[in-house]
Amino acid sequence: MKLSVRSDYASRAVLELARVYGNGHSRKVSDLAETSGLPANYLVQILIDLKGKGIVRSVRGRHGGYILAKAPDELTFGDVLRAMDGVLIDSPAISDGRCPEELRSVWRQLRDKTQASADSVKFSQILAMSGTNGEMYFI
Repeated sequence: MKLSVRSDYASRAVLELARVYGNGHSRKVSDLAETSGLPANYLVQILIDLKGKGIVRSVRGRHGGYILAKAPDELTFGDVLRAMDGVLIDSPAISDGRCPEELRSVWRQLRDKTQASADSVKFSQILAMSGTNGEMYFI
């Protein structure tokens, strides 16, 4: 299994959007690109794909940009990976009737466990690992 750079970049962008979730402000592509260290032109394409999968929403207007379509505790790492790369493990052996059933079973188990593992990690948990939960305090 090898995930794409798009998955990496998409997860970085979603994490940055999760950091500011709930403050009522969208993030411009240029700001997201700067804070996440991603190329803005490439990030636009990723955000369009994420929008199509219902992970982010775009906001129009002068203060427009992108926001998460779901709360960080409703959005999993698996959601983002699948949005970019589809099924996390997809072996031709799974549907090949000529492959021995015991091997097909192992492939299915690997696919299912990988998927379950990615789905068990929510972006709110990732925020907690970094010590930020999206809340901002002003003094």
